[in-house]
Amino acid sequence: MAEALQTLYAVLMVVSGVASICGNLLLLLVLLLHKDLQADTLGLTLSFSLSDLALGLSIIPFGVYNSLARPGGYTSEGVLCQGSGFIFLLLQTSSIHSLTWATVDKFTEICFALSYCSIWTAGRSRAVLALVWSFCLLNAVLPLLGFGSYAYSESRFLCCPSFTPDNRHYVVLWMLAGIVAPILTMCSLYGYIVYVARKQARRGTFMCNELHCFYVPANNYLRSSIVMVTTSVCLLVCWLPYISVCLYETFSGQQSPAVTSALSAWLVLTSAALNPWITCMMQTRYRAAVRRSIIRFIRMCSCSGTSLESRPQSSALHLDTANRISTTTATTCPPSSPKTPTPTPP
Repeated sequence: MAEALQTLYAVLMVVSGVASICGNLLLLLVLLLHKDLQADTLGLTLSFSLSDLALGLSIIPFGVYNSLARPGGYTSEGVLCQGSGFIFLLLQTSSIHSLTWATVDKFTEICFALSYCSIWTAGRSRAVLALVWSFCLLNAVLPLLGFGSYAYSESRFLCCPSFTPDNRHYVVLWMLAGIVAPILTMCSLYGYIVYVARKQARRGTFMCNELHCFYVPANNYLRSSIVMVTTSVCLLVCWLPYISVCLYETFSGQQSPAVTSALSAWLVLTSAALNPWITCMMQTRYRAAVRRSIIRFIRMCSCSGTSLESRPQSSALHLDTANRISTTTATTCPPSSPKTPTPTPP
């Protein structure tokens, strides 16, 4: 690959890595600070967020370093390459499977609202999470045991599964069970949710609480479906080129063009950067939580800045006790609970 293309690949990977790290840290911080977002299925959200964060911290910097400093790569049989390939495959598979089950949870919440609490219990959520990681670990261990193999790809600058005719059985099994099936499941569920949303929007719906009933505008349903459509489009754009290139190399026995291979690898790693931003920025409750966190942070900064400005005044008036007390009282942030006024003597 030409030096200019290697540099472009490194720049794109750096952008994806920074977006993945910042987005997933923001999502984890929002989940930590806001208890109303912590449902019984919190583990599924944490699973794909931590997997995407680990990809941004480990695999993406590895690809950037190889494209700039070691374009020749590593020995495929080496411990570093085998370990890197294992981590890459494990995190890839766990991210997409955890995201799939989070989609199933969302689908159940929308389409089976009355029985949702009895379907998704904390115990069942933990069982699903254990099954997901057990499957992903088994899938990543098989090449180390001889069923498939890991090799360094000079066009992708990464250690990944070897896409050769000798490993076609493992590649097909991993692609179908690990990648294609979750993507088809997510797109199908999102498509059905969008269909239900459009149907409800045409028909109109009234929602009732203890006090009164109110009409839900059609825009609410259509706006909520935008998240589903965007997620499906991003999944297909990021994963279809990678799947096509891998299957072509596996069954033809020929290497795809270096630019195509590198672009498909960058796109599939970019999905780790897009997932948290889609979750945070396109869902109303997460957007509201991020807004509250930003407002809280700004207030904390303003309060700390005010207290820092008051210190020179209090030190300058250290000898005058009355003035020092009044200065400190004037610059202290007001408490959250109102004080009871002091009664005035007659």
